Amino acid sequence: MVRSRRAYPAQNRVRIRCWSKKLSIRTGQCFLLNGLIFLGSIFILNSVVIPTLQWILPDQCTQISSQEQCLSGGILKLYYLLRLGLIQLFYVFWFYPLYIFSIVLSTMWYNDIAKLGFDALGRTTPTLAEPSIQKEVLTSQNTAHTEKPAGLGGVMIGIGEQVYSILLLSFFFIQVYVTGFVPFIGKALNFLLLSWMYAYYCFEYKWNLSEVSLEKRLDFFESNWAFFAGFGNPCVLAIFFFSPLVSYGVMAILYPLFVLTATGSEAEQVISSQRRKWRGAGLGRLPIFYAADTMSLYPGQVVNARIVAKSLTTVIVRKNLLQGLNS
Repeated sequence: MVRSRRAYPAQNRVRIRCWSKKLSIRTGQCFLLNGLIFLGSIFILNSVVIPTLQWILPDQCTQISSQEQCLSGGILKLYYLLRLGLIQLFYVFWFYPLYIFSIVLSTMWYNDIAKLGFDALGRTTPTLAEPSIQKEVLTSQNTAHTEKPAGLGGVMIGIGEQVYSILLLSFFFIQVYVTGFVPFIGKALNFLLLSWMYAYYCFEYKWNLSEVSLEKRLDFFESNWAFFAGFGNPCVLAIFFFSPLVSYGVMAILYPLFVLTATGSEAEQVISSQRRKWRGAGLGRLPIFYAADTMSLYPGQVVNARIVAKSLTTVIVRKNLLQGLNS
């Protein structure tokens, strides 16, 4: 028995080392692809390629030997079009394929990073929450598991939740984009909504692995909107003032760190303990996803309305046929 008890910490250390090594590899791959290759390509374009093209195809008459052709204006327009065309070719054959390639690979790596972090922290290290809070969390998780039926019904409900979650976040992204065009307060609203969006993305990995239902996720998120706004603020600050491509590269580097932070955090336990100290006082629930939720349900409502209308039409036609036969 003593030998087996000593063996367990050794096994846990081996598991942590294996997970840490895999985490380091995945995180390093994200840094290499998005930082060194993607952002490095942007740096080379702005620092080497564009200055070289401006030296070969100048945009000022002082840099051209034939002043007569320059004064006519035709040569400058030709050089400008050549420079623009070569830069666009650089984007089409390098940046855009690299951008798509980075999105696909990074999405796969983010899932691996979240799963490895969840396994390492959830299975080998004890939680630091209080026993009473642990009991509440376990009870809530058990009820979440029992709510879903077993077998094919549970699988269908899970697929339905994933499809609805994709629709919800897609409409929420449209909402974030549209708010950027609102006069005066558009930038502030855009910043706040982006903070919530990135915070939800970061915690969604943990909730998926914990099999938390979508209804509980949205309820917890909207009930603690101030916490999630603060969590997503640093992530948005790092990308808010850059160009779209640079913002993506910076975000792709920082995102694994935020995913690991969300996966390893004990936000639920900490918030529960704080609410106990405050005796349930809080800022109240804010319907962040109300507009996106309404738009997500609209296609289903239209389909259901069409099905009901078609069924009623079929019933009326059959009734008329039966009346005609009886008469």
